[in-house]
Amino acid sequence: MMERSVVRITINGELVEALVEPRKLLADFIREDAGLTGTHLGCEHGVCGACTILLDGVAVRSCLLFAPQAEGREVRTVESLAARDGTLHPLQRAFHETHALQCGFCTPGFLISVLSSFEQHGPPADDHEIRELLSGNICRCTGYHNIVAAVRLYRDRLAATA
Repeated sequence: MMERSVVRITINGELVEALVEPRKLLADFIREDAGLTGTHLGCEHGVCGACTILLDGVAVRSCLLFAPQAEGREVRTVESLAARDGTLHPLQRAFHETHALQCGFCTPGFLISVLSSFEQHGPPADDHEIRELLSGNICRCTGYHNIVAAVRLYRDRLAATA
């Protein structure tokens, strides 16, 4: 039997504490111990981007980290985007309005990746930069055209309000 230890992680502003094995993935901690199922596990190799979360403000693949590595740190998941009353975040609204999803499995990873990129690097200048921004996430359902349109719409709306 593997030794367990208490891990405490602040997820979306709430402290989550659980007794876990050292090999428990952060993605599994988020889903199982915090009960937040928006973070999806696709490839479990860090390739698809479905498990992307913000760790201390930086986009990371939660399938590549063990929960104990996040001890005492701040995690934001896709659940943190919508308001408590259910009002969608402007990026979520742009995805909805442009039909930028089909099955939705990859969508949380795209949303977090896009938000992180906007926060760290600013908005992309053109469609080439948008496609570059999206290149770390895989969608098996769409042709990416509507996802690009969603990011463009979000960027343009941000610019209009600035």
